[in-house]
Amino acid sequence: MMALRSVRALLAAIFLAMAGSGFLATLLALRLRDAGAGPVTIGWMGTAYFIGLGLGSLLVFRIIRRVGHIRAFAAFVSTFSATLLAYALYQDTVFWAVLRLLDGLCMAGIFVCLESWLNERAPSEGRGGVLAFYMIALYVGQAAGQPLLTLGDQAALLPLAAASILMSLAVLPVVLTRMPPPSLPEGGAMGLRPLYEASPLGVVGALTTGIMLGAFYALGGLFAAGIGLDLTGTSWFMTAAILGGVVLQWPLGLMSDRFDRRQVIIGSLAAAGILALVIILAALALPALLLPAIALFGGVAFALYPLFVAHANDRLSSENRVGATGGLVMVYSAGAVAGPVSGAAAMGLVGPWGLFALIGLVAAATLGFALRRARLSAPVPSEQQMPYQILPRTTPVAASVLEVQEIPDPAADTDAAGPVENVPSPGP
Repeated sequence: MMALRSVRALLAAIFLAMAGSGFLATLLALRLRDAGAGPVTIGWMGTAYFIGLGLGSLLVFRIIRRVGHIRAFAAFVSTFSATLLAYALYQDTVFWAVLRLLDGLCMAGIFVCLESWLNERAPSEGRGGVLAFYMIALYVGQAAGQPLLTLGDQAALLPLAAASILMSLAVLPVVLTRMPPPSLPEGGAMGLRPLYEASPLGVVGALTTGIMLGAFYALGGLFAAGIGLDLTGTSWFMTAAILGGVVLQWPLGLMSDRFDRRQVIIGSLAAAGILALVIILAALALPALLLPAIALFGGVAFALYPLFVAHANDRLSSENRVGATGGLVMVYSAGAVAGPVSGAAAMGLVGPWGLFALIGLVAAATLGFALRRARLSAPVPSEQQMPYQILPRTTPVAASVLEVQEIPDPAADTDAAGPVENVPSPGP
């Protein structure tokens, strides 16, 4: 509780920022659809956001170093708040794509500021708990913002105005804090080649999870509207997925600490593929199953990324784990860039159900790769496994908040061709 009190301003800020921005992709997708835009155009809108998020993860450090955390945070939040209102000024796909790119850049700056502050303020004995509550604030903020969709029934400007108000309020806990500004964490992401040599499944899993969740975040609301749900139903559909992701991550994480982590990954991938099929069937003929199915899907799908990170860290020495986690965030981001366009193409071919058809196929392909890796290598002994951590899929800075525990390194890299000791240190 002492650790949480020291970061309560940061938790309030991320909650308000996510409440004001978490529903925006769904709102824009629905408005573009009503204006006659096709799924591919809408998919590119989602891709623009993830491109901005990825670029921002690399570029915002210069701004923060130049003006400091508080001024930079205020600038990112204010710009995002302005873009929210700018959507109401002029509806054009190119203009909106530029705004979404700016949104991604600003959100990356918000994440970097808050996560570097968390890294500085979290005590060494409480980092895991602080990171878990940060994730709760992030996801619950996303879920709490979904009902703002329904304000569009009253006036087109209302959802955007409400979102701008919440985003503007997010700056207050930070600019009014008496906490000293932090220093930016040192170190960078591990290069892709040494990361893949250390854990092929970790890299492939992070990439495909990015494809699945990037497609879902950008197009989930479009799927819900395409199968006949109104704004309230669409809001509940997205909320159920996010809350399911909050609830199921801990049980799956605990299971992965007690058993062979790859078996939990295999089971989660199989469940994600099956649930994607159930969601399609529920949309066609069994509507009562839709919300339970999407909640369970969110639970297993949102848990996949931290499971893959933990699996990769099991095969790395302690000095490489932060760099590896940062590298996996970038791999996930690359998948998230491809996800909206891929999902939109599938929806253009077969209709709304194409989204979950794509997600199911990606889950099945990753499952096949995981089964192959399980046959080729032995599991890491349970006493040498890294403890499971609830992890954000935000920026490489989040990796620095990890509670790195000193545990024995595996004698050999059981998921690669060479020993762990041969894995190079993180690159720049």
